[in-house]
Amino acid sequence: MLLNLKHFLDLKSLSCDEIHYILNSAQKMKYTIKSNKFTTTPLLKGKTVAMLYYEEQSRSKLSFELAAQNLSAKVINLTTSNQFYRGESLKDLGRSVDQIGADFIVIRHPLSGGPHYLTKYVNASVINAGDGRNENPSQALVDLLSIYEIKNKFSGLKVAIIGDIMHNRVARSNIWGLTKLGAKVTLAGPPTLIPSNLGDNIEVHNTITEAIIDADVIMTLKIQNERQEDNLLPSINEYMRLFKLDVNRLKYAKKDVIVMHPGPINRGIEISSEVIDGDNSIINRQQINGVAVRMALFHVLSKCGVSFNV
Repeated sequence: MLLNLKHFLDLKSLSCDEIHYILNSAQKMKYTIKSNKFTTTPLLKGKTVAMLYYEEQSRSKLSFELAAQNLSAKVINLTTSNQFYRGESLKDLGRSVDQIGADFIVIRHPLSGGPHYLTKYVNASVINAGDGRNENPSQALVDLLSIYEIKNKFSGLKVAIIGDIMHNRVARSNIWGLTKLGAKVTLAGPPTLIPSNLGDNIEVHNTITEAIIDADVIMTLKIQNERQEDNLLPSINEYMRLFKLDVNRLKYAKKDVIVMHPGPINRGIEISSEVIDGDNSIINRQQINGVAVRMALFHVLSKCGVSFNV
């Protein structure tokens, strides 16, 4: 089969085989990191990665930078948080990046579809690091890798995603990826924070208990205080009463359930400290896998058009 990815924009458009190939590549990169003790490898020597982030403090930005440096690529940061709003179009900004010879552009943009639009005007490979309320596909791959390392499969797993689905692009990417790979996805959260256009074969529940019964994986999501200004939440206290994952509610899931959170975490709001630091939590593993997944994305895109077996 031919892997013909020039850009990495979403999980919605990828096939199961393509997702598995990237995850396999990430496992190899993780082995490389461990065996080399974070010394660099020359896979991207002579290549340049341009970072276009409107969120300067994002942890994924650091993860992408470390991934590029581990592969011996040069990293340049071209924007501050205000540059997207100065009047320069994304088209012109992209062309400027092309002129300086960037091979990859990692972009986080406030508008859904921004990275897709950029691909029309650049020769570089574009990696979507989050676009509006659409997707954050690289973080979803981190989550998928973390699940696979523990469960060794996706087909037949029950994965419960709890919280603000509407405003969480990681959740959207995870839903696309998990359902493609054969997992059963259940959702729970305030009705005002669960959109209706998430595809078929998704179960939506009114309580966290219903969603996590016999779950193999539970993923909680960040509740953002600013959403209360839109009157989408009665109160944070009400959310905690109905949807916070704690040790008592965790008993409804399978004994070997794994608990995840893509971050950042509001301890005691979406999830209790006891669960975060408990034996079922793999949140630290998610953070470790971030660099390996992004290394794999750079490497896979650099070999656009190669044949592979799955």
